[in-house]
Amino acid sequence: MSPWARNKARRVRSRRARGFTLIELIVVVIVISVLAAAALQRYFVYQELAERAAMEATLRMVKTGLQIRLAELIIGNRQAEAGVLERSNPMEWLADKPANYAGDYAHPRRGGNWYYDAARAELVYAVNNGEFLDVAANDGVKEIRFKTRLLTDVVTFGGTTTESVTGVTLVPVKPYSWLHPGPVGIRA
Repeated sequence: MSPWARNKARRVRSRRARGFTLIELIVVVIVISVLAAAALQRYFVYQELAERAAMEATLRMVKTGLQIRLAELIIGNRQAEAGVLERSNPMEWLADKPANYAGDYAHPRRGGNWYYDAARAELVYAVNNGEFLDVAANDGVKEIRFKTRLLTDVVTFGGTTTESVTGVTLVPVKPYSWLHPGPVGIRA
């Protein structure tokens, strides 16, 4: 091997032994930054999905409490008193209130908490992470309001037809969309 070729081989080995070039380092930093940004965005989406799931679970629990209270009224033949369910705080019918129930609606609201607005007879959920929440005509306020609604049906019993309370539910006051393809609204 010629002295010139040996010298070139030593230079190539010494360059490789030094480590990354500045361009290689910049490319690695850019790739890691892009991956971190994508992972962070997914984290926020999953965090909001978890909040929505917790809100929906609490809503189902409150609906169940209302339905049990209505069943008690029906069994006791006191259906005429069912109207009080529409005007009272639905959290009253739960044996144990949720940990994030903050009581009467007040300003400022803390995100992630439930409140009861007695002036409007509405149960209010103040959203903590509302980046993917769209509430119809809510003036940018990140809260979802629910109203207790009695369900009635025409019942014939003993030849007499009458309108009777057959169920109770909570319905959104305004349609909203929260990581759903379409708005959630009043369902008949």
